[in-house]
Amino acid sequence: MRAAVWHAAGDLRVEDVPEPGDPGPGQAVVAVSFCGICGTDVHEFTEGPVLIRSSAHPLTGTDPPVVIGHEFSGTVVAVGHGGPAALAGRRVTVDPCWRCGTCYWCLRGDYHICRQGGSVGLASDGALAPLVTVPAEGLVPLPDAVDDLVGALAEPLAVALHAVRRGGVSIGDRVLVFGAGPIGAAVTLAARAAGAAEVFVTDPVATRRDRAIAVGAAEAFDPATADVRREVFLRCGRVGPDVVFECTGVPELVTEAVEAARRGGTVVLLGVGHGTAALRPVSVTAFERTIVGSLGYNRDLPRAIDLVASGIIDPKPLITSVVPLADVVSAAFAPLARGAGDQLKVLVDVRDPASH
Repeated sequence: MRAAVWHAAGDLRVEDVPEPGDPGPGQAVVAVSFCGICGTDVHEFTEGPVLIRSSAHPLTGTDPPVVIGHEFSGTVVAVGHGGPAALAGRRVTVDPCWRCGTCYWCLRGDYHICRQGGSVGLASDGALAPLVTVPAEGLVPLPDAVDDLVGALAEPLAVALHAVRRGGVSIGDRVLVFGAGPIGAAVTLAARAAGAAEVFVTDPVATRRDRAIAVGAAEAFDPATADVRREVFLRCGRVGPDVVFECTGVPELVTEAVEAARRGGTVVLLGVGHGTAALRPVSVTAFERTIVGSLGYNRDLPRAIDLVASGIIDPKPLITSVVPLADVVSAAFAPLARGAGDQLKVLVDVRDPASH
């Protein structure tokens, strides 16, 4: 089968790979319909290995080269021993977290921060291929109201729902989001669904600010021309936002995010960055602000699907293009790596062209 295979930074190839074998215990094989490209995938393309291990992963035994892709929808074609056999033939999205099930965190239910954990598409071959092996416990059925295209958005939406839950957003809150990329836009949707009265967004890219407005932001600021902290402070009754989300991973913005939150407010860090942020401790202690991290999701995909199926959240505005698997490098990864401002969420149509 043809698949998008990561070999090294800058070296992503669409090439022939073997089809996966029969699923083992606790595994399932899914025929992929659509797969989204995550910022993590782009980082692996531009500067990897970041989360991809250079040696065999302890849970999966996979080492590079590896098929990437972990945001996807499809149809279950086989379920291994002990798995949910009733889901064979069902349309699904997938929580792609591999977990050991025995470490301190897994036993607490925090499988998403498992000591040895990893993700399909990083720790094992992923969904930019017609068939993918996944953890059977991660299968999430898609109802008729959620088509395969939207089903592929469940994973990034779950990231946002988890972050909003970590931040404790509640009815009437005012929220500030740093970054209007796919996750920042999804956080805007999730915060509004949680009852936020207003969501403010800051991003230097005009098209992304426009997209933030389209998904429910009250205002979107250009940090190059606006004093974002002051403007949001004034719009929040000279109090400041209740919850601030830093979705970019840019170290300098961590400082700004902390100092933008109101007294007693919460700052959620979910952007993945590699630098060091400067932080004045008094900015936290003297104002009793709370800083929390947010990684991925913890049983948030079923909730994401329920919110979409009920019409409470419509994630379709996140989609800016759909490209065929054959063109994924030139039409998706290359422009995203260049920082294409007109793209938000790119989905890849992985289905066999002969089938549609």
